[in-house]
Amino acid sequence: MSEIPLLIAGLGNPGAQYARNRHNAGFILLDELHAHHRFGPWKAKFEGLLSEGTLGGRKTYLLKPQTYMNDSGSSVGPALRFFKLPLTALVVVHDEIDLVAGKLKVKTGGGDAGQNGLRSITASLGPDYRRVRIGIGHPGDKSKVTGHVLQNFSKEDIEWLRPLVSAMVEAAPLLADDDDTGFMSKVALLTAPPKPKAKKKEDE
Repeated sequence: MSEIPLLIAGLGNPGAQYARNRHNAGFILLDELHAHHRFGPWKAKFEGLLSEGTLGGRKTYLLKPQTYMNDSGSSVGPALRFFKLPLTALVVVHDEIDLVAGKLKVKTGGGDAGQNGLRSITASLGPDYRRVRIGIGHPGDKSKVTGHVLQNFSKEDIEWLRPLVSAMVEAAPLLADDDDTGFMSKVALLTAPPKPKAKKKEDE
């Protein structure tokens, strides 16, 4: 377990009107992490809401930027620099239109794929941080993307979102252990549909 604290930033837009938006998947996960892993109270800091706690024995900060998505770097950058953390200690949780709804992927570095929150963080810190990507699906037409991400999760979405978030919360200590592959594997295992029971052969 690393002795360097972890900073998990969840991306979204502040305000009740955005709370259930697909674009707020990062906020939704952080709220659940905060509750289930008994983090301290949220405090206004770094143009965001910050909470301290532990994940799997590792000191961890949760950060929800209150700058609106496009300026997320104005919150995440100062927080990382204040705590003197390396980029490897930053995990950013965000919605991802290029992943099928309900799919999860963790990667380090790479491009921002049009995700403005990532673009802002990369401009502030560089690209070599870890990203936890929550798939929300693509509307099929580029002109519909903004409307899609700023719409609330549908009833059909909630059916996969709840078990996915629950699994991510349970598997989160693996993220704190820098075991991204293990984290993805555990989430996949926890969200896998139950296998059909084998039929018992009737007595002859």
